[in-house]
Amino acid sequence: MNVWFAFGLTLFAGMATGIGSMIAFFAKRTNYRFLSVATGFSAGVMLYVSFVEIFFKGIDELVVAYGDTWGHWVNAASFFGGILFIGLIDTLIPSAENPHEIHTRQETEPLHNTSAPYPNFDRVPDKPGAHDHRVPHKKLLRMGLFTALAIAIHNFPEGLATFLAALEDPSVGLAIAVAIALHNIPEGISVSVPIFYAIGSRRKAFVYSFLSGLAEPVGAGIAYLILRFFVGGKEGVVPPQLMGILFGGVAGIMVYISLDELLPTSRAYGKGHDSLLGLVAGMAAMALSLLLMK
Repeated sequence: MNVWFAFGLTLFAGMATGIGSMIAFFAKRTNYRFLSVATGFSAGVMLYVSFVEIFFKGIDELVVAYGDTWGHWVNAASFFGGILFIGLIDTLIPSAENPHEIHTRQETEPLHNTSAPYPNFDRVPDKPGAHDHRVPHKKLLRMGLFTALAIAIHNFPEGLATFLAALEDPSVGLAIAVAIALHNIPEGISVSVPIFYAIGSRRKAFVYSFLSGLAEPVGAGIAYLILRFFVGGKEGVVPPQLMGILFGGVAGIMVYISLDELLPTSRAYGKGHDSLLGLVAGMAAMALSLLLMK
C-alpha cells in the first residue's frame, strides 16, 4: 500500500507543474508576491525536513550497517553525493533551457494576453533575467524537444526524492510532495515561456509544460523498479545500508534545490521580506507536522 501512496504523492507533485502553466496562460495577472511566499515556503519545508528528519534517517540506517564512525562518514558522503548529482544536472543543461531560470514580466505577458507586444529581444542584455527566445524556424521543433528533455531531467531527481521519502515514512513524503508541488507552480510558469517562444503555440506550450511534470512519477517508477527487482533481493526488501545512502542523497538533492533554485526564485518574485516569511513559515509548518505525528 505504501508503494501506491508514494507513487500517488509523486504524481500529485508532478502535476502541479500544470497549475503553473494554467496561471501563465489563463490568469489575467500573475500574483508574484504569492509565488514568492509559496516558493519560500517550499524551501523552508525542504530544508527543515532534510536536516531534521531525512539526514538522520540515513544515519540511523548506516550506523546499524557500518558502525558509528563509518556510518556517519558514509552518510556525509551520500549527502554531498546528492548535491553533486543534482549540481551536475544543472551544469550540463544550458541556462536558456533551464526551467528554473527566472523570466521577466515582459516575457510572460504575451502568454495570456494575445494583444501584448513581444519583448524587445534586441535589448535583452539590458534587462536582468530576460532571455533571447528568437529561434529560426528550422530549429523550432528541436528547441521544443530539447526543452522538454531539460525539464524532464530536472524533475527526475525530485520524483525520486519524493517517492523514496514517502516509501519509508508516508508523513514525511506527504510534506515533501506538498513542498515540491508548491515549487512546481512557478516552475510551470517558467517552463511555459521558452516553449511558447520556441513553437509559437499557446495550446501546445501548455500541453508540453503540463506533461513535463510527469517526469517526476516516471522517476518514481524507475526508482521502484530498480529497488524492487535489482537490489531488493528475493523478497524485494531493500538493504538498510542502501536505504541509508539513498536518504543521505535525497537530503543533499533537496538542500541543493532549496538553495540554488527555490530561494533565488522566491527573492526574484517577491518584495521585502516575502521570501523570508515564506521560508520561516515553511519550517514552522514542517516542525509542527512532525511534532504532531510523534
